Amino acid sequence: MSRLLRSGAIISAMTMISRILGLIRDMVVARYFPVDGATDAFFVAFKIPNLLRRFFAEGAFALAFVPILSEYKEKQSRAALRDLIDYVAGTLGLILLLISAIGMMAAPFLVEVFAPGFSQQAEARPELAAEMLRITFPYILFISLAGLVGGILNTFGKFAIPALTPALLNVVMIAFAIWGPPYFDEPIMALAWGVFVAGLVQFLFQIPSLMRLGLLPRFKVRRAHEGVKRVMRLMLPALFGSSVAQLNLVINTIIASFLAVGSISWLYYSDRFVELPLAIFGVALGTVILPKLSSDHAKADAQQFRSTMDWALRLALLISIPATLGLMLLAEPILAAVMMYGEFKWSDVEMSALSLMTYAFGLPAFILVKVLAPGFYSRQDTKTPVKIGIISIFANMLLNLLIVLPWYYAGWVGAHAGLALATALAAYVNAGLLFRILYKEGIFAAQGGWLKHLARIALASVVMCGLVWLVSPQAGWWQTATSAGRLSVLAGLIALSVVSYFISLRLTGVSFKQMLGR
Repeated sequence: MSRLLRSGAIISAMTMISRILGLIRDMVVARYFPVDGATDAFFVAFKIPNLLRRFFAEGAFALAFVPILSEYKEKQSRAALRDLIDYVAGTLGLILLLISAIGMMAAPFLVEVFAPGFSQQAEARPELAAEMLRITFPYILFISLAGLVGGILNTFGKFAIPALTPALLNVVMIAFAIWGPPYFDEPIMALAWGVFVAGLVQFLFQIPSLMRLGLLPRFKVRRAHEGVKRVMRLMLPALFGSSVAQLNLVINTIIASFLAVGSISWLYYSDRFVELPLAIFGVALGTVILPKLSSDHAKADAQQFRSTMDWALRLALLISIPATLGLMLLAEPILAAVMMYGEFKWSDVEMSALSLMTYAFGLPAFILVKVLAPGFYSRQDTKTPVKIGIISIFANMLLNLLIVLPWYYAGWVGAHAGLALATALAAYVNAGLLFRILYKEGIFAAQGGWLKHLARIALASVVMCGLVWLVSPQAGWWQTATSAGRLSVLAGLIALSVVSYFISLRLTGVSFKQMLGR
C-alpha cells in the first residue's frame, strides 16, 4: 500500500494548495462583494456548471472512463489505447459542446428551475443570474476536457498535475475579483468571466504532460467504437450514482431560494469548509484506489481488492472522525478568522456556522462514499450505486420536509441549517447501503482489528475535543479581536487539535506507520 500512500500524499498536497487558494478566493469574494441578491445570483450561476463538472469531469465520466482505460492499458495494444482515447475525446467533446450551447440559450429557464424562489424575493436578481450563467456555462466544456486529460494521466500514475490543476480556478478568480470589477457596470460580472477563463486555463495546463506521454487525443467521432460504447453505457447511470451529494446540494439551493436572503451564500461558504477535508482526503483516496481496484479486478485478484478497500476505509475513518468534530467545535472561530472581513459581518458568521456544523456532521459519510463507490465502479457496475443514489435523494427530500419545514414556518432565519443536516443524514443512508451490499456480496471483507481501531479513534477524539474546548476563547472575543489575532488563535487551536489527536493515538498503541495508513 506504500505506492498508494505516496500517490494519495501527492494528491492531498496538491489539493491542499488548491483548497488554501480556494479559501483565499472566498475571503476575497466576501471582502469585496456583500452577501446580497447579486452574490446569491452568482453562486447560482456558478453552481449549475459546477454541478455538471462534478457529474462529468470528476464524477460519471472519470468513474466510467478510468476502469475501461485501465483495462485497455493492461490487455490491449498501444494503438488500441490511443484509438480509445481519440474517440472518447471526440464523442465527449461533441456532447459537451451541444450541452454548453443549449445551457446558454436556456439560461433564464435553468435559473428558474434551480432557484425558483428568486421570483418571490424583492432583493433577488434572477435576470443577473441568467446573464452570468450564459458566461459560466462553457466552463463545463473546458473542465470536462481537463477531466479527460486528468483521467489519462492518473491511469499512468501521473497524479500531481491533475491534482494541482483545480488551483488555477482559484488563482484566476482571485485575479478577476480584485482587478476585474472596475471594468463592468455590474461588478459581480467579473467573477463570471473569471470562471470562463479559468476553465480554459485548466484544460491547457495539462496538455504538455499528456504530450510527454505521447497520448494527446485527436478528436474523432465514431458511434460504433466498442470502447466508447462501453464508456457511455457505464457513464449514463453513473451520472446519478457518482454525484448524489451534489444533487442533494442542488435540492438545498432550490429550497434555500425560498428562505431568507443570504441563505444560498451562507450554505455556500459553510460547504466550502467541509469540502476542504473531503477533497484532501476523500477525493484523494477515491482517486488513487479506483485505478488500483480496476487493475485488481482485471487480474481477478479478489484478496488484493479486499485488502485495498480495507486499507482505504481504515484511513478514511482515522481522518474523517476528528475532522468532523473539529469543524463542529470550531465552526464560528473558523468563519470569523477566515471570512469576517469587509462586507462579511458577524451575523453572517453565525448563520454560516449553523450550516457548517450540520454539514460537518456528514463528513465521515461523504468520505466513505468516495471510498466505497469505487468498489462498484472498478468492477464496471454503475447500476448499483445509481439505485442507492436514488434512495439517498428521496431520503434527502423527506428529511428536508421533516426538518426544514417546521423551522421555516416558525420563522427562524437559520432554517438553512436544516438543509445541511438533511444532506448529512442522507449521506449516511448512501454510505450505509453501499457498504451493506459490498459486504453482503463478499466484494469486501473486513480484516481483523477493526473494533480496536475504532476504539482508539474514539478515545483520541475525546481527548482532542476536551483540550480544544477548554482553551477556546468565547464568542465575544472573536467579534472584537484583530484579524491577525483571530488567525493566530485559530492556527493554534488547529495545531493543538492535530497534535493532541495523534499523540493520543500513539499512546493507545497506534504506530506512526499505522497513522500513515501503512
